[in-house]
Amino acid sequence: MSEAADHENLAPVPAGRWPSNRPAAPVGQSEQAAERDAMAGFEVSDDFVRFEQRNDIFCRARWDERVSSAATKQFFMSHHKMTPRRGDGFRQRDFALRNAAWSVANAFSGRGLKDGLAEGFLDELQHTTDVAGDKAEIGSVEEQTAEIKQIARLFGADRVGIAAYDERWVYAEKYDMRSRMGRPNTVTDGMTSVIVLAHAMDIDLIATMPSALASAAVGIGYSSEIPTALQVAEYIRNLGYQAVATANDTALAIPYAIMAGLGEYGRNQMVITPEFGPRVRFSKVFTDLPLNHDEPKYFGVRAYCDICDACASACPPKALPFGPPESGGHNQSNIAGVRKWSANCEKCFGYWAKLNTDCAICMRVCPYNRDFRKWHNRVWRWLAGGRWRHVALWLARKFESGARARPKSWWAAIARR
Repeated sequence: MSEAADHENLAPVPAGRWPSNRPAAPVGQSEQAAERDAMAGFEVSDDFVRFEQRNDIFCRARWDERVSSAATKQFFMSHHKMTPRRGDGFRQRDFALRNAAWSVANAFSGRGLKDGLAEGFLDELQHTTDVAGDKAEIGSVEEQTAEIKQIARLFGADRVGIAAYDERWVYAEKYDMRSRMGRPNTVTDGMTSVIVLAHAMDIDLIATMPSALASAAVGIGYSSEIPTALQVAEYIRNLGYQAVATANDTALAIPYAIMAGLGEYGRNQMVITPEFGPRVRFSKVFTDLPLNHDEPKYFGVRAYCDICDACASACPPKALPFGPPESGGHNQSNIAGVRKWSANCEKCFGYWAKLNTDCAICMRVCPYNRDFRKWHNRVWRWLAGGRWRHVALWLARKFESGARARPKSWWAAIARR
């Protein structure tokens, strides 16, 4: 999927022109961290605690009796043994496409299980190349930064941003599936930069959410981001610098993606990007290669989400919040000490388990879920990002319901191509 033609116009807001709801610098942070937080719109308090991976809802489904159930176990198993049923979007070929889409990600996840590793989900991707003994001549930092971004696109990334390393967003501990306990997370020690790679998901498949068919879009994202991140890391290691490729593991992707200038945080708990809205997955490469860091970009998402509740209203288990952001969230699967919109993760994943596949209704109904290659959608984005956001909200509610597309219509369209 190509980038929208006008993305270069979405530049960082100049100093002194950030919207009035920009938070003040957090108390108790270093001056540098406080400046980054303010630019990114983060509101971090003194009671902040780094997140432990074992408290992620998917990990909790494996050890926490309050979350684990026969349905959650069946959900995980269905990626290896199909459980089709009657219903459009849940038939055998829907699950077949889903499981095929996930196959590369599952293969990487399973290749280190004998050593207790789940690459891409709980553990970093294991490198295939030792760091070269001699460092290559790389030219200026500006040249090297531009080169790395081009290399990442060559390997398949749809967007690339670079953030400064920030330990706060690295998991305090990893989760070990064998012991069901935490274990040290030291793979990012000594790193200075995080290359964040954005991978767009298919808009037509996402339109059929929730369905096993739609989960193929997510699986394609996972299965394509893993080799891309690994290839970028291997390139850097061959230059003589440290690099660690990660997917859902090791660190929180959302704050790094925002700091890298790839998008803003939305009410639906997702990064909303200017090019693809919420239809993105992120992978990350931690490195000590000298690189320039991008700045967060503001294009009006926070202000629009303040007046829009499409995702919360459409959520079947009512897991998404109405009202303003709050600190602390609902439970231990939310990070402490960050004021933001937070989901009730038990309700959310409980509904996934009931469906026996992913649910991303909140992604489907998001007004930013558009094809921004079309001029009228770029006009809508412009309206949503400024003083005309109420007009954009009216247009979204009047003409764009975000209704679910019929999976069998997707299959029919495939047959006609």
